[in-house]
Amino acid sequence: MADQDKELDHLFAQARAARDAFPDDLAVRIETDAEAVRLARSARKGRRTWRDKMKAIGGWHGVSGLVAASAAGVWIGFSAPTFLPDPADYFVSQEATYLMADLNLDETFLEETE
Repeated sequence: MADQDKELDHLFAQARAARDAFPDDLAVRIETDAEAVRLARSARKGRRTWRDKMKAIGGWHGVSGLVAASAAGVWIGFSAPTFLPDPADYFVSQEATYLMADLNLDETFLEETE
């Protein structure tokens, strides 16, 4: 096993010594191509189009779901059902007990037991 390792090390040393030179024109072409790709990506990344934004949300399906949820939220916000408290009253009223009374919660747990 040790002889195989020494032989392998010797072969690797020969390969390192006999390494072919990297052609200069190939290195320049690789660097030029890499720079062109980098510039194209940075230029595209700077200006996001509507298509890119829609793709990030999930396409037309995601946008239509977002629009439907937003419309439902606005509708519920402006014409809330009668069993829900009016959110504007919370900003106007300064009483802390108003919230508890408005929701008709069972407040017996707050009373002291004798």
